[in-house]
Amino acid sequence: MCPPADDKSKGANGPDDTLAPDFDLLAQNMGRLMEEAGKVTAAYLKPIERGEAKTGAADEASEMVKTIGRVAERWISDPRKIIEAQASLTSDFMNLWSSTLKRAGGEEAPAVAEPDKRDARFADPDWSAHPMFDFIKQAYLIGSRWAESMVDKAEDLDPHTREKARFYVKQIASALSPSNFVATNPELLRETLRQNGENLVRGMKMLAEDIEAGKGELKIRQSDAHAFEVGVNIATTPGKVIFRNEIIELIQYAPSTETVFKRPLLIVPPWINKFYILDLNADKSFIRWCVAQGLTVFCISWVNPDERHAAKDFESYMREGIFAALDAIEQATGEKRVTTIGYCVGGTLLGVALAYMAATKDKRIESATFFTTQVDFSKAGELSVFVDEEQIKSVEEQMAQRGYLDGSRMAGAFNMLRPNDLIWSYAINNYLKGKVPTAFDLLYWNADSTRMPAANHSFYLRSCYLENRLSKGEMRIGGKALDLKQVTIPIYNLAAKEDHIAPAQSVFLGSQRFGGPVEYVMAGSGHIAGVINPPAKMKYQYWAGGSLTGSFEDWGKGASEHPGSWWPHWVEWIKAQAPKQVPAREPGSGKLAALEDAPGSYVRIKV
Repeated sequence: MCPPADDKSKGANGPDDTLAPDFDLLAQNMGRLMEEAGKVTAAYLKPIERGEAKTGAADEASEMVKTIGRVAERWISDPRKIIEAQASLTSDFMNLWSSTLKRAGGEEAPAVAEPDKRDARFADPDWSAHPMFDFIKQAYLIGSRWAESMVDKAEDLDPHTREKARFYVKQIASALSPSNFVATNPELLRETLRQNGENLVRGMKMLAEDIEAGKGELKIRQSDAHAFEVGVNIATTPGKVIFRNEIIELIQYAPSTETVFKRPLLIVPPWINKFYILDLNADKSFIRWCVAQGLTVFCISWVNPDERHAAKDFESYMREGIFAALDAIEQATGEKRVTTIGYCVGGTLLGVALAYMAATKDKRIESATFFTTQVDFSKAGELSVFVDEEQIKSVEEQMAQRGYLDGSRMAGAFNMLRPNDLIWSYAINNYLKGKVPTAFDLLYWNADSTRMPAANHSFYLRSCYLENRLSKGEMRIGGKALDLKQVTIPIYNLAAKEDHIAPAQSVFLGSQRFGGPVEYVMAGSGHIAGVINPPAKMKYQYWAGGSLTGSFEDWGKGASEHPGSWWPHWVEWIKAQAPKQVPAREPGSGKLAALEDAPGSYVRIKV
């Protein structure tokens, strides 16, 4: 064990004497640590004793074992390939051992395995400077990469099983990283000695609190939960709730300009998260920015459903969500024609609604914008690893017990897509370093999860992810066959280059399914940061202008790159369609009286 490489007081052959712990205090803290560990056990057992334990974890573990077992079967069937794979692993470890012996003898030796430059787990200098930790790091990298290669090289494995196996191997490798344990992480070891174990006591206390907050399951805090309050310092754009039914509140935002564009804007956010991702704070708020551009903005705030909403399906969300909002907007403003935005699954619902409206000759929506939305799921993102007949049946059985899918399930799935960043980095910070996470509005929103009604979620998983019915023209809603080619209104389809949930190529394919003019634009960054990118920040870039007639790669060759946010490009697209302006409209001044101040009540319902 040694201190940081830049610690000038470090001796040549050993650790700094100042790191010697107070053994009496260390012993006391170890006793306190055991007490806190007992509270962790109690927090875990309490829901089980009450019969309130959440189900599903055993099914997920079983699915992982079965999937990795299928990979193992492919290797067992060919002993020669097993011997070759073992020889490759043995060779790498022999090279590592040789390199380590050379370093111990004072010789220079190149690394056998180097972490990715973006891998923050091994950023501490001692991971490379200290031979022991360098050996541990490289051994881990060799082993984890070998396991990944075993999945990639397994023969006669169907693509879905291979993707699931890659996903599960990534989860196991992330969990077993030496950076996750005090004894094998130089930074944690230093901190523990310096604090005489106090960091571990604080961490165990937070672990108990987080298991209790998760009602028997670990709900890792990613932000300081006490730093934000919806309607106080987050989701603060002024407005009023002007309509409410069982599944939505409709917010009309107060104007900030003397005149506004005649055609209103309706935003349909995803119901798997809360709408205020579009209204985090004054600097980041897309909604506030739209209001400042002279748009009359309406936004749906979905209810956080419970057992009463179990039968609410996709058609219910279309009729009681989008269509109810269109009716309310007409009452509030007198306008029968609107433009719309759909974000993620809210965009998928909007696509379904547009196809239904085309089939019924309903022309109330004049143009539509999609944010990182899939309507063609043939090349769906990483979430598709959770979707096959067996897994959907398991989810449906869970939902049948309560009438909904618990929000923690979906939140956990999203976090598992980036385990090192969204799970283990916080586990280390919170439970091993004993630090409270910093206040970060985006991660506060990420943790503010919602439930999914059973009928709605089952339809989405089966008809979209599993069977891809919408893009094939096989989906039926309200007795109508849906055909996206009949949707001929102007479309602005925004993808994000690094999106792992709605990949840019998948969004591109969706653009080709519509029957009218489509402006396909690709923003830099990912599913959230690519969308929430205010112009004043001058971050990232966007690409526009390529042809939709060829492949995604062909589009990229013809597209032009532009620095900064895509927001101004989009609003010019909106203004060009309907430039007429009228005096600003105050919420509640029409036929619908204001019910309460924005952001309303539904958004405050917790899981």
